[in-house]
Amino acid sequence: MPSTQTPPLAGAAVDPPSLRPPIEDATIERIDASQVRTRLEALRAQGWTMLLDLGAVDYPQRTPRFDVVYHLLKLTAQPRSVEQLGTPQRMRLLCGVDAAHPHLPTVSDVWKAADWAEREVYDLFGIVFDGHPDLRRIQMPHTWEGYPLRKDYPLRGPARERSPRPAFALKSNVQAGTPPSGETLAALQEQQKESGGE
Repeated sequence: MPSTQTPPLAGAAVDPPSLRPPIEDATIERIDASQVRTRLEALRAQGWTMLLDLGAVDYPQRTPRFDVVYHLLKLTAQPRSVEQLGTPQRMRLLCGVDAAHPHLPTVSDVWKAADWAEREVYDLFGIVFDGHPDLRRIQMPHTWEGYPLRKDYPLRGPARERSPRPAFALKSNVQAGTPPSGETLAALQEQQKESGGE
């Protein structure tokens, strides 16, 4: 199925935000990765003073594979009542990031709120924010392998996928109501000894 995005995205996948119904008080805009920093600085100058959230999504069958999504809110600088303010304007800026070169410029100097959010996207998706002052893992241990929110990430994690999985430990192999006998632990320890594990 071809992309319904204008301009069309490369590949056969449909751009998911184009399938959603419009949001009445929000503008959704897609931008190229090379222009994201310039566009976000311009939006800040136009009054989009609050970065509500920054996240990412993985579409493994699409090119570009990742979307980095910036959620902005436009607030007036003058004090106003609720009636005068009305409904605040919201913007969702989507930026496609190629899996072969997952890099974007940081906006942590434009909005302080981007600091930890960019670290989280880096930690869980592996997207590098060039120029970030402290780009390191924020949720996973520093020794963690890979990026757990990528859709091709092993369910058990890379380290556990390399270890043997006992065939007897499946629920289908144990009848309901069977009391624990301790044989499972002994059999697992024996299997680990045989495979060279400690």
